[in-house]
Amino acid sequence: MAVTLADVAARARVSAATVSRVLSGNYPVAESTRNRVLRAVDELEYVVNGPASALAAATSDLVGVLVNDIADPFFGIIAGAVQAEMVTPAGESGRGGEKLAVICNTGGSPERELNYLTLLQRQRAAAVVLTGGAVEHPDHAAAVATKASRLAASGTRVVLCGRPPIEDATTLTFDNRGGARRLTEHLLTLGHRRIGYVAGPAERTTTRHRLEGHRAALAAAGLDQDAERLTVHGLYDRASGYDATLELLRRDRGLTAIVAANDTIALGVCAALRDQGLRIPEDVSVAGFDDLPFSADAVPALTTMRLPLHEAGARAGRLALGREPQPPGGVAMVRAELMARASTAPPRG
Repeated sequence: MAVTLADVAARARVSAATVSRVLSGNYPVAESTRNRVLRAVDELEYVVNGPASALAAATSDLVGVLVNDIADPFFGIIAGAVQAEMVTPAGESGRGGEKLAVICNTGGSPERELNYLTLLQRQRAAAVVLTGGAVEHPDHAAAVATKASRLAASGTRVVLCGRPPIEDATTLTFDNRGGARRLTEHLLTLGHRRIGYVAGPAERTTTRHRLEGHRAALAAAGLDQDAERLTVHGLYDRASGYDATLELLRRDRGLTAIVAANDTIALGVCAALRDQGLRIPEDVSVAGFDDLPFSADAVPALTTMRLPLHEAGARAGRLALGREPQPPGGVAMVRAELMARASTAPPRG
């Protein structure tokens, strides 16, 4: 028997009108009530058709793009490239029509990510693109995998861009381990032996993979004994890079290089070093990751690992719309390229 609105209301212990308000999104509802309703929708696998124009179709013209923070250039570049694929270029036809890309800003919240997936399933989205690293928690990973399976079963294409593979999804995974290892190897080749590392949030897969690559390079050189002591975790922002650098200098004032888990962190690293009277790269070399647009224009220009974010986002968009063949096994690796610039140099002495 099909699950009804009344069933959801009973499970959530609210009125049917409240369920309708939550699902329409047009009325203010207390956050605790909203979460209870969405949890009931998920548990009962309640799915209704979205807009009236989509009632006769298996899916709507909606494509959901989940990002951690749209203000972060990393996510903005990917989301913009995905969205650009939704529009048919002038003079071109036969691509299956245009789609409406909706950017869903999770703010890094696992609960919000799951809620968006539930809402997109209810709207019978044509496709869902999840970007950035996933939360390192078994329960959340299982919940995302379950939702991806339900979306796929209802005809929604699911594409991951920069996340570890899961079943029922096509994945463009970033070469975070390999890129981070090559970046640290570059510093080792220059002669650096005392290298600090500013990592992102410990619960993110991107953080773990990049840190693993960094430490693999140190271990191969026999320099991993101080790796844990010379690692500081923070957010993927400038302020965390600044604070982490001060902590690293407190732990070892003789550091000759600092690797940042992304370019935004690296900006904070550079600012902290300058405020401490240290020159870049004469006293301390600095390296980042991603090659965001500002990296080449930093002073000095930032050495970094380039991820082709725009190209990856565009490909994710094409895969989401079925305009590009699936990669073998449903998984393709996006390689990182070393961009050696002026912020790194051999250590003095």
